[in-house]
Amino acid sequence: MIPRYSREKMTAIWSQENKYQKWLDVEVAACEAMVKQGKVPAEAVKNIKAKAVINVARIDEIEKITKHDVIAFVSSLTEVIGEDGRFIHMGLTSSDVLDTALAVQLKEAAQMLLDDLDQLLAVLKRRALEHKNTLMIGRSHGIHAEPITFGLKMALWYQEIERNRERLVRAKETVSYGKIAGAVGTFSFIDPFVEEFVCEKLGLKPAPVSSQIVQRDRHAEFFATLAIIASSLDKFAQEIRLLQRTEVREAEEYFSPGQKGSSAMPHKRNPVLSENISGLARLVRSYALAALEDVALWHERDISHSSVERVIGPDATIVLDFMLGRFTGMMDKLVVYPERMLANLNMTHGVIFSQMVLLSLIEKGITREEAYAIVQKSAMKSWLEGIEFKALLAQDEIVKKHLNEKDLDGIFNVNNFLKNLDFIFNRVFGK
Repeated sequence: MIPRYSREKMTAIWSQENKYQKWLDVEVAACEAMVKQGKVPAEAVKNIKAKAVINVARIDEIEKITKHDVIAFVSSLTEVIGEDGRFIHMGLTSSDVLDTALAVQLKEAAQMLLDDLDQLLAVLKRRALEHKNTLMIGRSHGIHAEPITFGLKMALWYQEIERNRERLVRAKETVSYGKIAGAVGTFSFIDPFVEEFVCEKLGLKPAPVSSQIVQRDRHAEFFATLAIIASSLDKFAQEIRLLQRTEVREAEEYFSPGQKGSSAMPHKRNPVLSENISGLARLVRSYALAALEDVALWHERDISHSSVERVIGPDATIVLDFMLGRFTGMMDKLVVYPERMLANLNMTHGVIFSQMVLLSLIEKGITREEAYAIVQKSAMKSWLEGIEFKALLAQDEIVKKHLNEKDLDGIFNVNNFLKNLDFIFNRVFGK
């Protein structure tokens, strides 16, 4: 059973309260590191921990005057901490706090997305095994090609999501770096030990070298990874939309009791969940572009990236979290029509066996060019006139010289296309 999607969990990571709490975690950890160096009294840190309270309303009030969020944050703390508040932010620059805290938020968001991917993988594996032998036509250019199974399509999606999971694990690692190196990354007024201590305590690694900021190629990789995942979901959703078309109707989103498809046409059952996913994928891809634009900043840092990240950080992770939850639930309940798949497979009167006929004639000694012309001639006649392809071949004088009735029966066997199905499934899921 798929857990019910809860947007609140991801949204909570990006709340003002949590953001400021992460900032406070950085500040307190820095003070603790300086206690170990003898630069801050232990009692002062004890007092800071006891009295420091996040007051979003007060921070907002101060920021209206200072026009600087970190200064407003620090000022709000010193108001309640008192004299020991002077040790807050000592030797740090704003981006030491902002970038290190952002890394923690992105790491937490990435873990939640990894959990989402695990749920989707479980559903795709179940549907793949369920429909391992459910025959359907494979299509290239939207045109009938050769038979596959619906389970094979699900195995393909499973593998792609596995790759996406691996990408996200790497991106999570890439973005899980902080910095407490001062105004331009030179540790002018703070010891490197503080950076190492803070990062270790927060589950991060220190950036080996930084300017005023952690470099934004890390963040670009993260958001590009989210865009790839969204694009995979878009690809899958588009396939469901194509399969649900009235002319095809091989699979369909679950239509719940009482659900309505159209305000004007009561008969409508539309693939609205898939369409929703395809639309949202466009947003996530646009966030990746914005993150790429943030890589090139002036000198050691400008602030042009800041406004962007305040939007794309929450939006990209929340949207993708929603998309994964929606798609997982949709695939869990997806209605599959094997009989319709079989009917569609047979609608072209057997021309889907053309390659097998071609290869059989070549094996009998006919040149490829001659064999292709023979097979294509009968295939086109079958296609245009609705005559069984096998019957046309049986009447062809050249074909009759090389392939008898038993040969044709062996060729026109759909199992020929599926003989390596177990091999593929073993590669994907293991034996």
